[in-house]
Amino acid sequence: MRTLEEVQATLQIAKLKEEDLQNTIHCLSFGQNVSSADYCLMELDDTLCKHIEAGQSLVIRGDKDERAVLCSGDKTYDLKIADTSNLLLFVPGCRTPDQLTNSQDNSHVVHTQIWGFCNSYWELRKQRPKLKKLKKLLMENPYEGPALGGQEENTENRYTMLDLLERIQASEEEIKTHLETIHACQIDGYWRVLDFDYEMKLLGHVTQLVDSESWSFHKVPLRTSLEELAPLEPKDMIEHCLNCYGRRFTEKDEVFYALHEDKVCRGLALMLLQNAVKFNLREFQEVWQQSVPEGMSTRLDQLKSVALVDRTSNPETISLLRVEDLPEDTVERFNHLFTLREKWTEEDITPYIQDLCGEKQTTGALLTKYARSSMQNGIKVFNSRRPVAT
Repeated sequence: MRTLEEVQATLQIAKLKEEDLQNTIHCLSFGQNVSSADYCLMELDDTLCKHIEAGQSLVIRGDKDERAVLCSGDKTYDLKIADTSNLLLFVPGCRTPDQLTNSQDNSHVVHTQIWGFCNSYWELRKQRPKLKKLKKLLMENPYEGPALGGQEENTENRYTMLDLLERIQASEEEIKTHLETIHACQIDGYWRVLDFDYEMKLLGHVTQLVDSESWSFHKVPLRTSLEELAPLEPKDMIEHCLNCYGRRFTEKDEVFYALHEDKVCRGLALMLLQNAVKFNLREFQEVWQQSVPEGMSTRLDQLKSVALVDRTSNPETISLLRVEDLPEDTVERFNHLFTLREKWTEEDITPYIQDLCGEKQTTGALLTKYARSSMQNGIKVFNSRRPVAT
């Protein structure tokens, strides 16, 4: 270890003035068995620093075949190794110049031991959560309603929230939000997604009751609905259906639901389209309007991101195309879309790429990067920048 005299001699050789430096001089030395593999560094922004300082945790998630991500309570970050030409030293108790008080008038040496070193660190970048796997897991055992007499319920492939947090590359808040989006619910402590036919059966019971009782779909009484439909389905399933397709409110201590017109119309449209490759557009619109409760109006804009209209065919057709069934990767998504259709208008393609937008990114920026624009019959259309295998 160096003495103060040795440090002063080194300063003279380097032609540095002692008075220009801090009075506290750190003399660094490596401890025994120091290795660069002992520690990893991670660069955090102010938000994540405050998150850690508040006693919260950060979790790295990912299966063996997945690229790891870092999750806070409500956000997901991509992890990327950044190399640096400067050697980064881990020095416990080392103080920076702004932390030194210079209470001592004379120079003095502080011997500090290096615990580790590194020439790279983890860089974080906020990214979209990877949620497609969530529905895939839940669809391994969709809920089809209560088991009939004598039948045993399938108890395999069921997941609690802790199970999902272990498997899904997303924060807990993002997972909960997506569970609500896909109409999942908790049954016996496990998160289950409803079988589509069963969900439509529940919605059918509700809409038929609204029509038969001549209720306004803006004001559906919960208590009466549960009493009337209890012989047909479990009460908690009826209430779950109302939560999925309506907005809960209270009036004079009684609970009501205002059915959401767009959600109900969208659900019934999916039921009509699920078994048809293509549907004559005019015939579909007629059948669709007849299937919704009285007072509701169907519109094609209710089907953005779940159905695609082909106005170039004769007659015009409509087919099922749900954004949730498309690849999560941006390049794969565009390749898939251009395989389905060579040229897209901005209006048609936007619902299928909207979810790919990062923070402060627009669909226009995505199209500029991944597609080429041209004019066709006075309308701007987009096609692939590279040949697409069909």
